[in-house]
Amino acid sequence: MRDFALPGRSVAYGESGMAATSHPAATLTALDVLRAGGNAVDAAVAAVAVQGVVEPAMTGIGGDCFVLLAPSRGGVVALNGSGRAPAGASLERLREQGVTDLDANAHCVTVPGAVDAWARLLAAHGSKGLDELLQPAIGYAERGFIVTPRVAHDWAKAGERLLRSTAGRVFYLPDDHAPTAGQKVRLPALANTLKRIAAHGPEAFYRGELAERMVGFLTEAGGLHTVDDFASAAGEFVDPISTTYRGHEIYQCPPNGQGVIALLMLNILEGFELAGLDPNGALRLHLLAEATRLAYRERDAWLADPAQAEVPVGRLLDRGYAASLRRSIDSERAMPVLPEAPLVAHADTVYLTVVDRDRNAVSFINSLFEGFGSGLVCPETGVLFHNRGMCFSLDRGHPNAIAPGKRPMHTIIPALALKDGRPAIAFGVMGGHYQPVGQAQVLTGVLDFGLDPQEAIDAPRSFAYGGELQLETGVPAATAEALSRRGHRVVPSGKPLGGGQMIMIDHQHGVLRGGSDPRKDGLALGY
Repeated sequence: MRDFALPGRSVAYGESGMAATSHPAATLTALDVLRAGGNAVDAAVAAVAVQGVVEPAMTGIGGDCFVLLAPSRGGVVALNGSGRAPAGASLERLREQGVTDLDANAHCVTVPGAVDAWARLLAAHGSKGLDELLQPAIGYAERGFIVTPRVAHDWAKAGERLLRSTAGRVFYLPDDHAPTAGQKVRLPALANTLKRIAAHGPEAFYRGELAERMVGFLTEAGGLHTVDDFASAAGEFVDPISTTYRGHEIYQCPPNGQGVIALLMLNILEGFELAGLDPNGALRLHLLAEATRLAYRERDAWLADPAQAEVPVGRLLDRGYAASLRRSIDSERAMPVLPEAPLVAHADTVYLTVVDRDRNAVSFINSLFEGFGSGLVCPETGVLFHNRGMCFSLDRGHPNAIAPGKRPMHTIIPALALKDGRPAIAFGVMGGHYQPVGQAQVLTGVLDFGLDPQEAIDAPRSFAYGGELQLETGVPAATAEALSRRGHRVVPSGKPLGGGQMIMIDHQHGVLRGGSDPRKDGLALGY
C-alpha cells in the first residue's frame, strides 16, 4: 500500500469495465463506449482514434498499430497493423537517388497501417463500426480540444519537426509556436478525413481521392509511394508468441515487432530470485541491465520482417538459450561494453488497455514513431505521417534492410498475461526501444514484488542502452553509486522513460485493478 502522506495516485478499481490510457479524453471515451453497450474492442478503437487527435505528437491515422486480444471465450488473437515500404523502395533505387539515411525525407514513411487494422479488428471482434466509433475523435478535431500539460511538453519538444512541411506548420504550430497547456486547438482538415473514413470505411483512406492526395503529397516530398501501394495495404491476424513467467503465460505479437525480445528478457530474468531483492536496489537494476544488453544484442542482429528475412524466433524463445545467456551475467560486475545498437534512440507512441464486462481484454498500441513522426503533413487530408521506415537498415546484408513491400523492425509491443488460460493482466509500456525493458520492469514489479498496477507503473525506471545505464531521478542515489561500482556507466535519463498502462483481472472476486503512468496525462478508470 502506498504512503498516503506522499504524492501519488491510488490504483483504480472497477467491476463492469475499465480503461487505462495516456489521456483523460481517451479514457472517458472508452468508458462511454463500454457503458453504451460496446465491448472492449469497440472502446479501444474509439479511444485510440481520440488519441490521434488530442495527442498528435504520439499517434494518429498516419501511423501503425499492433493489438493483442484475449476474448472471454479463450485464446489470444494477435493483429499486425504495421505498414510496408513502397514497391519502388529498393536499396538500388535509393542509392541512385543519393539517399544515405532514412531521416528527414519521405523515404521514412511506410504506408500507414492503423486505419486498416482498426477496421479489421472491428469486423472480426467488435460490435460497432467506424461510423459510430470515430465520432468522438471527429468532435475533438472539429470543435477543438484543450492541450494538456504532457501533450504541451511533447509538442514543444518535437515541434521543430513540423517545419518540414507547410501544412505541419500551419495546422500544428499556430502563430509559429507550439500550443501551451490550456490552449484550444482545432484540426478541421483531419476532421474532414475522419468523417470520410467514418462514412465510407477504410476504403476512403486507401483508395480514391484521399489516397491520391496523400500519394501526390509524398511524391512531391521525394517519396516513391504509389496509389497501388496504398490500395494494397492490409493488416493481418498472426499467431502470437509466448513464454511463461512465474506461473503466467506471457503473450506478444511475433516479429516484425520486438515482443520476442521482451520474452527473451523474461526467460533470462526468471532464473534469478528477484522477490527478495529491493525493487529499487542496485542488484535488481543490475540484473535487468545485463539481461537488457544481452537481449538487445540479439534484437539488433536478427529482428526484421519474417516474410522477407530469417528471424530465429524459436532460438530466441528457447529456455536453454536464455540459460546460456544468463550464465554470462555476474551479479557483482557489469560485462564488458557490448556494441552499441545501430538503430535510432527513442520514439513516441500511445498504449491503452480496455477490459469489458465479459472480461474481453484488449492490449493496444498505436504509433507515429518519433514525436510528430516524419513531420510531413498532407495539406488536403490533414494526415500526419509516421517515420517508422527509419528503423530499416541501408546495409544490404542486414536482415532489416529496406526492400519493396517490406515491413521494418517495429518497437511497439502490446502484451497480455494469462493465468490458467484466462486473461489476467493486459499491459504495455510506451517509449520506442525501451519497451521490452519497461514491460519487464512493470511485470516483475507485479509478479515478483507484489506491487499493484499503479505502484508498478509509478516505480522509477532504468534503461541500459548505447553503452550507458540511464536512471530516472526517482532511483535512489545509493543505488546509482552501487551500480557505478559494478562497472556501469550511469547517467541521468534526462527525461521520463516511457509511459504505461496496466489492468489486472481478479476473476475470483470479479474485480478489475488498473494503473496509468504519471509520466503522461492519462488515468485508469473503472465502473
